[in-house]
Amino acid sequence: MEKSDIGTVAAWLTEQGLKGASESELLTGFCNICREFGLPLDRGMALMDTLHPVHEGRAFRWDSLEEIETEFEYGPTGGEGNSLENWQRSAFYYLWAGQENEVRRRIGFGDPADFSMLEKMREDGHMDFVAMVHRFERAGTIGEMDCFFSHFTTRHAEGFTDHHMMILRKLVPVLALAIKCIALGRIARTIAEVYLGEDAARQVLEGKISRGKSERISAVLWFSDLVNYTKISDSAPPEEIMPMLNDYSDLVISAVHEAGGNVLKLIGDGVLAIFKADARADACSAALRAERLLHDRLVTLNDARALEERPTTDVYIGLHIGDVFYGNIGSQERLDFTVIGPAVNEVSRIASMCRSVDFNVLMSSDFAAALPQDDRAGLACIGRYALRGVKQAQELYTLDTARMQR
Repeated sequence: MEKSDIGTVAAWLTEQGLKGASESELLTGFCNICREFGLPLDRGMALMDTLHPVHEGRAFRWDSLEEIETEFEYGPTGGEGNSLENWQRSAFYYLWAGQENEVRRRIGFGDPADFSMLEKMREDGHMDFVAMVHRFERAGTIGEMDCFFSHFTTRHAEGFTDHHMMILRKLVPVLALAIKCIALGRIARTIAEVYLGEDAARQVLEGKISRGKSERISAVLWFSDLVNYTKISDSAPPEEIMPMLNDYSDLVISAVHEAGGNVLKLIGDGVLAIFKADARADACSAALRAERLLHDRLVTLNDARALEERPTTDVYIGLHIGDVFYGNIGSQERLDFTVIGPAVNEVSRIASMCRSVDFNVLMSSDFAAALPQDDRAGLACIGRYALRGVKQAQELYTLDTARMQR
């Protein structure tokens, strides 16, 4: 590889990073181009921690001969068991725990295969192995994403020459920067989706961040909270409260998402969500689908918690449909992307009415009227009720199977 070729590869990495190529595409393209220019790469791997509520990081792989999984996510490595043991045996851990930025093993020439995978690599004909770490300064660190790991191997009979190593030392930092650029965008999307919900996050990331910028939409509104939460929280041990909230919130949120809804707010034990669809009937049916999913999973969760002698509960659900403003509200320094309007107040009052009438699912007459005929057949009218803060009494409906003692 000539000096001009190094510039060509660096320019390609820069261009692809600016275009938004995926991390696996960047690694694969980098390795293939380097081979075309005479750098004898046969295997490459890149790894970087991320900021995600479940995954610790993402890894990307390339091989010149084998069809392999090009990317995968990995969980925490700081616990116990095989994950921790494998991490501590790796060349990356050696670099992370020490002061060196590079470690090399010429495994085809007598160097020890003292890191995980090296013995298998030697059996597969690899002659030389080099691992690198490129550390980020404090200002460039987000969460655990504080460095970029990579390793490369060759089956070339001479291994990596001094010239080959010089090329890698010049080009891998450019690869690291390109992959970090893409990873930062992925982290931004993850954070936005986790804290705002998928649809609101998409709109924010598309640039809808000005205060007062909103659109008027017709949507099904879902408001739910836990039955007897205050009583349980007063009587249960303090260390039980957060796990209980997480258990039940997980069920509500996953049911809403699987049915096509978007969770906008978590308010203590309460959840505000919306269902949008081109046809109002489809949005209403999706909300009922979420209720059925939640009901089935509540049975399983409560059985499991009861066996462990932990507090159990149920969920009150209010359903309504109406026009709302969907967008940003707040100050210049702190905004919330949510829905506002009288319909939002009404759905929370409908959910609150569950306590008084001993049903855990209540819906407005507007919601009931918008349902497809087949779904309306399973409803029962429970009468007209005055809702706090709502001018006119509302006719409310429930499901035939929705009594609390069901």
